[in-house]
Amino acid sequence: MIHPTAIIDPDARLGEGVEVGPYTVIGPKVTIGDGCSISSHVQIASHVRMGKRNRVSSFASIGAPPQDLKFKGEDTWVEIGEGTTVREYVTVNRGTAQGAGVTRVGNNTLLMAYCHLAHDCQVGSRVVMANAATLGGHVEVGDGAIIGGLVGVHQFVRIGEYAIVGALSGIPQDVPPYVIAVVARPQKAPSLYGLNHIGLKRNQFTEEVISALKKAYRILFRSGAPMRDAVAKVEAEVELLPEVRRLLDFIRSSKRGVLR
Repeated sequence: MIHPTAIIDPDARLGEGVEVGPYTVIGPKVTIGDGCSISSHVQIASHVRMGKRNRVSSFASIGAPPQDLKFKGEDTWVEIGEGTTVREYVTVNRGTAQGAGVTRVGNNTLLMAYCHLAHDCQVGSRVVMANAATLGGHVEVGDGAIIGGLVGVHQFVRIGEYAIVGALSGIPQDVPPYVIAVVARPQKAPSLYGLNHIGLKRNQFTEEVISALKKAYRILFRSGAPMRDAVAKVEAEVELLPEVRRLLDFIRSSKRGVLR
């Protein structure tokens, strides 16, 4: 059902069974997949590709131009997968030509009220962002990560898969996969508080994997060794399961450094 007060650009393409509520505006170059529910007073501005069965709540804004002074009207995009929920007042801006060219959100992700995804963010699947969590430009969030309420993430930072970031944190550096991170201001304590053990168990990680990650965590983040030496020690002393390798690869590829 499309409410008669909704404004839909002739260039927009809506799939089967799409619902559009009162006073919603859907602009040009927008594709919305089958079974999506778009509530009242939503703006889907332009250049948006959305998969099936997504739900968008009132006053959300998707596909507005990036908040970047370099933007000159290029054809950049927002892409949202399937089964994702976008709650009230969420903003998801388009990418930039200088960045990835697209802001992406994966499948079955939950963006709670007032979240902001800046230009060129790459957010994975099964991610949960609590109320008013804010991502700067070019931020990457791995699958299964949880970001607490009122968290601010600096541009170009990466949040690793299955990590959890505590509420009110300001994140200036990469958060490794599988860990719990809390960054207070002023910072008087370690930023990492162990593995996200409960999250790993909920996602069917085996005890063998969790045990190996615990050993790697202690060497990397609690031994006090320089990171390069700690990585080498993990390679020598810990079984290099795929999850351990991903953790080490994440650290090696960091451009901003990782929280410890």
